[in-house]
Amino acid sequence: MKRDSIIGIILIGLIMFGFSWYQNKEYQKQEAAIRAYNDSLANEQMIQLALDSLARAEAIERGEVVVIKEDAAQQPAGNVYKDECLTEAARGEGSTVVLENEVLKIEINTKGAQPYSVNVKNYKAYGKDDLVLVRPGKSDYNVTLYAGEQINTRDFNFTVADRSQSSVTLRLAFAGGGYIQQKFTLPENSYMLYNELSFSNMGDIVPRNVSNFDIDWSLAVPRLEKGYKNEKQYSKLDVLFPGDTKPENIANGKDASKTYNTRLEWFNFHQQFFSSILTSTNGGFSSASFDVKFGQEHDADGTLMYCKANLGNDLQLQGGNAQYSYEFYFGPNNYRILRSFDRNYDKVITIGGRLIGLITRFVIIPCFEFLSRFFSNYGIIILLMTLIIKLVISPLTIKSYMSSAKMNAIRPEVDKINEKYPKAATDQKEAMKKQQATMELYKRAGINPAGGCLPMLLQFPILWAMFRFFPSSIELRQQPFLWADDLSTYDSVLDFGFSILGMDHLSLFALLMGASMFVYSRMTMPATNDPQMAPMRFMSVWMLPIMMVFICNSLSAGLSYYYLLSNIITMIQTFVIKKFIVKPEKLLAEIEANKNKPIKKSKWQQRLEEAQKMAEAQQKARARR
Repeated sequence: MKRDSIIGIILIGLIMFGFSWYQNKEYQKQEAAIRAYNDSLANEQMIQLALDSLARAEAIERGEVVVIKEDAAQQPAGNVYKDECLTEAARGEGSTVVLENEVLKIEINTKGAQPYSVNVKNYKAYGKDDLVLVRPGKSDYNVTLYAGEQINTRDFNFTVADRSQSSVTLRLAFAGGGYIQQKFTLPENSYMLYNELSFSNMGDIVPRNVSNFDIDWSLAVPRLEKGYKNEKQYSKLDVLFPGDTKPENIANGKDASKTYNTRLEWFNFHQQFFSSILTSTNGGFSSASFDVKFGQEHDADGTLMYCKANLGNDLQLQGGNAQYSYEFYFGPNNYRILRSFDRNYDKVITIGGRLIGLITRFVIIPCFEFLSRFFSNYGIIILLMTLIIKLVISPLTIKSYMSSAKMNAIRPEVDKINEKYPKAATDQKEAMKKQQATMELYKRAGINPAGGCLPMLLQFPILWAMFRFFPSSIELRQQPFLWADDLSTYDSVLDFGFSILGMDHLSLFALLMGASMFVYSRMTMPATNDPQMAPMRFMSVWMLPIMMVFICNSLSAGLSYYYLLSNIITMIQTFVIKKFIVKPEKLLAEIEANKNKPIKKSKWQQRLEEAQKMAEAQQKARARR
């Protein structure tokens, strides 16, 4: 190797070694400077904490009330942003501003400019004084925006720009003169908190290619009712899409996660009787993802479900400015209140499908509200409503019982027809003759074979509507009656202290309801020695009442009470009809008197007989061939 090449390699090596040594020295200097800066910042915060603690102690000694909602020690010491105004706002300590009207008391936290706590007045949590729907420290409302660097509003302390009795305006200022503004307004006697989010003079701060921002809302919904299983069963998350009238339900009493890549108008963190609804009035959210997890029954934190929502929003700055409107509903799931907002909020109340929903909406709820004007005891209201329903359908009930009594009265005649056509089960011609003879007998006796089914067909939707109405009716919430302290949940006369087949208590209303079903089944089940009827008799008299006790044991006491009343009133009706209205001897006399009278055939019967004759003729023709 030439001498010049060797010298060149040595020089290159020396240069590289010197450069590495210099870079290492500079790195150590920078690291030491950062450590010194962080240490000084931490010392400054510790000194400030000590001064604040001393100031609070002196204020307490003077009898002043000082509330600090955020602890500065919780803020990261190295939280430094490119924008010095943001750095200063990130170090700020949060405080709360109270907005209050006749029905709500809301604390707005300046740290993040977000709802901090919500107290729903005029309602109480079970076993507690105040109903706090949003608990301090259990909610996080955050706006995420890229403005040259990632901005999460939860990290910054906003300044109070304006304050009135019903509103507060909070701002997060940037060094370039722009700012993010959150304005919260709580009107009089309203459960709605209005929120205006503004981006002002942000044209030089937000890059032009940024076209969206996100809103994140996490909420730990508290337990508010007596029965965990019942409360969990009727708690969920509701989502409404633009143009729809009925929200989609997810997480019905169980954990769930879902993502939507389409627009949605509003969503609801739905506790059994109370809602936390967030609505976008700007054409909806552009996308959303949700996550719901239910807490355990004996959770020491008292949380029913943990809810998270991530919401996409379109960002359209015009002249560097943009404004967006949102609405928070914090309040009861009261049908009339929710319906008054004209946003389909009332559809979050579970009242059944189309037919059942119509019965609930236009029959049960109006009747319930009408009676509530005159009576304050909801046990009496349920009794009167049951009497009204039974009275309305009593003509059909009488007709049904009369039809059943006539069927029993003509049973010997039906047996004669069965004996006359013994091959009806295998011979189609004989089966048709038997059917004609039976229909003629029914006609002479004035019996409608379907008459006994009509009251049951009408009562079943009403019973199912009640099954949907009572557990979701906030009017029954914490309303006592007899031994029950809350008609909206189960009553308990005996707590086992352990679980037996899923039961850890005994509901007296459910037990009485099962007993009434047993008695009614014994009254109405015909006495017979037919072995084929034994299984049906066992199911109706024994199994069904026992099953209903197990089913209703943990459900609404008001629901079991209604079924109990319904059974008792039906038994009384049956006794009165049997004793004074429908008499078998009179029915038999009428049937005998009608035997020799000509039967007037309707056009429908004439067409039916013609069709039967044609069928017989076709059968004979086939037999000849």
